[in-house]
Amino acid sequence: MTIQKLTETAEFIKLNSKTKPRIGIILGSGLGHFVQHMTVEATIPFHEIPHFIPPTVEGHSGNLILGTIDNVPIVVLQGRLHYYEGHSMDVVAYPTRTMATLGLEILIVTNSAGGYGEGMNAGDFMIIEDHINMMGTNPLMGPNIKELGPRFPDMTKAYDPELILIAEKIFRAQKTFFHKGIYVGVTGPTYETPSEIKMFKSLGGKAVGMSTVPEVIAANHMGLRVAAISCITNLAAGISENKLTHAEVTETAKKVEQKFCGFLKEYVGKI
Repeated sequence: MTIQKLTETAEFIKLNSKTKPRIGIILGSGLGHFVQHMTVEATIPFHEIPHFIPPTVEGHSGNLILGTIDNVPIVVLQGRLHYYEGHSMDVVAYPTRTMATLGLEILIVTNSAGGYGEGMNAGDFMIIEDHINMMGTNPLMGPNIKELGPRFPDMTKAYDPELILIAEKIFRAQKTFFHKGIYVGVTGPTYETPSEIKMFKSLGGKAVGMSTVPEVIAANHMGLRVAAISCITNLAAGISENKLTHAEVTETAKKVEQKFCGFLKEYVGKI
């Protein structure tokens, strides 16, 4: 990736939209209908955007959407790329870097995750407080692009404490049960073994998934404030006796989509 590529991508988006987004949102598996709550100004399919690659996973439409929620200018990724699709980490993080280049202040990342924290059930939400990167790689590997950020970015507060507090207040006001915890990022595409889940639990994790970590690292590198919410779409291996399937993930996400969209709409207005 080069600054020239990022500039070309950002200039193309600016030519196709007048929106100057303050907040960016990445929508996880089965959560793409949030855009129906937006006043949409422009919808640009990934395959039309220079240097973008369309996602291949069901539940990820692959559109970049610009518009507003309650007059707040936002940009939304309706779908994301994953490391397990065979992309480099640089490619996975490219849409995040593009959004940051458009002038964002805040990035909200959402995902579907397997839960193994105490008292978790499918359909619950978890505010991510921190993460453990078990992907064995990092989107900042290779030469550092100093125009984007420092060689060694600090990750002490990768998930903005103030944004976490606001999310808690909204969930409580909406009487929505939620958890807070550590997200473990893995490569996939296999679901985890029961022994791996035991290990993650011993490390302090409460949910596991195959995304989010690269995007959060790239966003912090570029100086964005970050918040992240997991939709617990299934109980992780060894917690539930049921066999894990992607169909279960998307089905659960659809069941809680309305509640999730209600939270996210209010969240955008409050931050």
